[in-house]
Amino acid sequence: MAAESGAIQARLSTFDTAMVVFSLVVGIGIFRTPAIVAAAAGDTLLFFVAWVIGGIVSLIGALTFAEIGSRYPRAGGYYRVVADCYHPTLAFMLNWSQTLMQGAGAAGVAFIGADYLMPVLLPPQWRTPQTSLALACASMLLLLLLNYGGVKPGARTQNLLSALKIVMIVGLAVVALLLAPRAPAAVQPAGAAWVPRLSAALIPCLYAYGGYHLTMNLGADLKDARRRFPLAITAGMLTVVTLYLLLNLAYQRALGTPGIASSKLVAAALSRATFGPYGETLVSVAVFLSAAGFVNATILHMPRSFYAMAQDGVLPRAFLRVNPHTQVQQVGLLFFGATMLIPAFLLGSFEKLLDYVIFTDTVTLAVVASTLFVLRRRRAGEGAYTMIGYPLLPAVYVLCLLGAALRVFTLEPRLALSGIAVLATGWPLFRLGRRLFSRTR
Repeated sequence: MAAESGAIQARLSTFDTAMVVFSLVVGIGIFRTPAIVAAAAGDTLLFFVAWVIGGIVSLIGALTFAEIGSRYPRAGGYYRVVADCYHPTLAFMLNWSQTLMQGAGAAGVAFIGADYLMPVLLPPQWRTPQTSLALACASMLLLLLLNYGGVKPGARTQNLLSALKIVMIVGLAVVALLLAPRAPAAVQPAGAAWVPRLSAALIPCLYAYGGYHLTMNLGADLKDARRRFPLAITAGMLTVVTLYLLLNLAYQRALGTPGIASSKLVAAALSRATFGPYGETLVSVAVFLSAAGFVNATILHMPRSFYAMAQDGVLPRAFLRVNPHTQVQQVGLLFFGATMLIPAFLLGSFEKLLDYVIFTDTVTLAVVASTLFVLRRRRAGEGAYTMIGYPLLPAVYVLCLLGAALRVFTLEPRLALSGIAVLATGWPLFRLGRRLFSRTR
């Protein structure tokens, strides 16, 4: 029998899906977060333990979200499943805070790119936090202008920037392990109790491993999903963990753990130790371009989320306007630009943006992951992929997320409270939006 018109056809193989998972997770954070992890851990053993535990937690999370997606294969992601399992108001509040968090996350990546570009362009006396802010904002504004000119220029920019990442990571790690001189052994001072150090180190690790939650959108595209989903996700995440450990091993061998902690631009420091100043320049430019690629990809897709929310009557209909000549959602693009630039000015550094993003993200992921228990109780999507270790593993995953959020709250209470305030503003916005904008549909 012919497939129903408009139905999604399962086209992805196990390998295809594993590579999609890999691409969703491997981002720019691995070039910046190791310094934060090493400083928090305080010694080599805890440094690597944090990366391993973060990878295991993220693998459990990917399997959890894969089952949610298999049991609830609806367009709309977070919003639909939380609205159905709990309440539309809570769903909008989470979606609203996530929407604003995406802008802050893109700004954080722009800061990484700016920090790597500064030594290439500027003399030491000009490399200040204010200069980093200016470069980050300039790159975001340039990408916004490119995308404002039309979808095609934005897509062409993305195609130009997207191919560097994996080759750069693998090449840098392997060549550095083969060629870089080993850092001299350093006596590491005794740190505080290991539990608070490990919990603080896990926060940037979870950031670097982020993106796996999008596996919930892949269920309808994978052939024989019940059998192949766990294989694909496990293979993809194990590849990510292996790659991250390989690169961190190269960092540690060439720089030592104290050297990692003191090297904010750790990939540049590794390149300098391996190739000299020319290699450092080349890798710094490549990291900047990779960061620009991530920011540009976020600019391309986020206005579509505003479009969907406007279709549901919870945002003004102005977000539905599409320029007939350029296919640009101009209102959505300008709004997303504001969600990037305002947090950049208010927080002013990657570290502050990281804590804000992680707090908001972990709270949201914990709530969405908990919907698996509701879907199981309702027997929704019977016959779909089911993860092993239920209910223990998803419960551990949710507790780990809440523990990370609590740790951020203790370290940066003002940033956590600002995240809670953004989440709380979603309630009146949802009620107001339903009253005002749904009437004009």
